[in-house]
Amino acid sequence: MDEAHRQYESSPPTVPEGVPILDETAPPRDANVPEMIIITGMSGAGRSRAGQALEDLDWYVVDNLPPAMLLPFADMMTPEGEGIHRLAAIVDVRSGELFSKLQYSLDELSRRNIRYQLVFLDADERVLVRRYESNRRPHPLQGGGRILDGIRSERRILAPIRARADALIDTTNMNVHDLNRHMRDVVAGEGERPMKLTVMSFGFKNGIPLDADWVCDVRFLANPYWVSELRHLTGRDAPVAKYVLDQPGAEEFAENMVNMLTPIFDGYLTELKPFVTIAVGCTGGQHRSVALAEKMSELFRRQGLPVRTVHRDLGLE
Repeated sequence: MDEAHRQYESSPPTVPEGVPILDETAPPRDANVPEMIIITGMSGAGRSRAGQALEDLDWYVVDNLPPAMLLPFADMMTPEGEGIHRLAAIVDVRSGELFSKLQYSLDELSRRNIRYQLVFLDADERVLVRRYESNRRPHPLQGGGRILDGIRSERRILAPIRARADALIDTTNMNVHDLNRHMRDVVAGEGERPMKLTVMSFGFKNGIPLDADWVCDVRFLANPYWVSELRHLTGRDAPVAKYVLDQPGAEEFAENMVNMLTPIFDGYLTELKPFVTIAVGCTGGQHRSVALAEKMSELFRRQGLPVRTVHRDLGLE
């Protein structure tokens, strides 16, 4: 066991597993002030996944940015208007000798009063070895040695950066969903992403929508297509909607589906799945499914949910 390993074993990450350390002296976030997050840390600790979590929160993210590019990158931010307000850069030892400029770049950002937060991802070296072995990729500092040699070399190089991090996240026992949640904690005030619900009508004869999470079949209702004065209309027209919804069981079906699905949405958000599509199908996607999709959308909106209504086989959104 070399000296770096002994030092790590004697002082491993001091945070409770998975809990970010935040700088409590940092000023409160102002949504109108441009801000920057710099993600770094051990290879295999989840830097790219952390970047993807920020992308899901509408941050502009660049992976494997050379440290010398942090200043030009920060200059892209605009204080107001349509420009870029939130930038995230993943900076790590893959940039080779260029990585040695990171401390200077951080100091220069501070000198220029550019607001940034440094997030450091760490993990137990046994876990890092296992992750590298599972994906069969060499460590960027491994050279001709073992994976463990590369990990220990990287830990020595990163020690000064780790010491100045604003947020330290230990991903040893995390899965990808855990890391996504903790990145939301780091980005104070983001909270959970709101539910984005789509209710879509479709015709079974044209195929079930590929992105449907739930499929409802309303072919148990009489088809307005066989009523000559309704055939040329759609479920968005009042006479067709009335014909469909006045049938026994139609409105009860819509109400029961909405009441069953609404409590499930909290679980989707917990599992970081904010986009949910409910597909309502009839034979041709013109009458029954359209009327029921409109009715269910109305009921969801009454419960305070933002709903996008799409009628696939009418070509309408």
